[in-house]
Formats: sequence, structure tokens, C-alpha cells
Amino acid sequence: MRNEMNLQFSALSQNESFARVTVAAFIAQLDPTLDELTEIKTVVSEAVTNAIIHGYDNDPSGIVYISVTLEDSIVTLSIRDEGMGISDVEEARQPLYTTKPELERSGMGFTIMENFMDEVEIESSKSRGTSVKLTKHLSKSKALVN
Repeated sequence: MRNEMNLQFSALSQNESFARVTVAAFIAQLDPTLDELTEIKTVVSEAVTNAIIHGYDNDPSGIVYISVTLEDSIVTLSIRDEGMGISDVEEARQPLYTTKPELERSGMGFTIMENFMDEVEIESSKSRGTSVKLTKHLSKSKALVN
């Protein structure tokens, strides 16, 4: 059975925890392990933070979009912004790469996503935004309840 959730919110840093908890609550119906849930919450935090800080440069008028699909034991997340976009996706995927060295961030967002998820796809266009699609196959799950 397939189940979907869509969420959108203002690009405010305080909404990052809201996104993380909301996605975790939705995914909980698959009965993921604690490690799986923690990993998913972490990648949501990383992707949402990237959208807010890099996509919109902390402009609260921006909107972050999250879509979550559950099918069998597969979780697919899509986190998207309509911000600045990434000029070189492959460069941005390199560990420690950052466009904001003045911040305390370490430039590990995409590396963390790639380590915690089974598949990571990044699409970005300058001045049109970025979409990050993340897929995780859960080790155990129960059937979705109608």
C-alpha cells in the first residue's frame, strides 16, 4: 500500500525541527528501527537547513516543500526549494564544501545524506531552486494500516 504526505512551510530556521518531527511521525507507521528513524530525521534536518541557508539565504519569504511517500518498506523523501539553486552540484557534494565558510556549518550536509540514505538525487537550476530526492529501504516494517 502507498501512503503520501506533503508539507510546505516558511523558510525559517525554527521550522527545521517542525519538519524533522513531522516527517518522523509520518514514517513511524512503518515501525522503523531507532537508528533508521534517527538517520531520516538527520537528513531532513540537513536538507531543510540547506534550503533555508543556501537556497533562500535566510529569506523567510521563501517556501520549503517536503513530500514523503511510503510504499512497502521504502521511504522516499523529496525536499525542494525555489531559491538560488546550486551552480555546481558535483562540487557541492564534496565533503567540507561550503558556500558559507563564515558559518559554523562544516559542509557535510550532502555527505551525511549520502551516508544515511540508500539513494540521493540532487537536481538544481540557478535561480530556480534545488530538489533533493532521498530514498531509504527500511530493514523491517509492518504493512500500512488502512
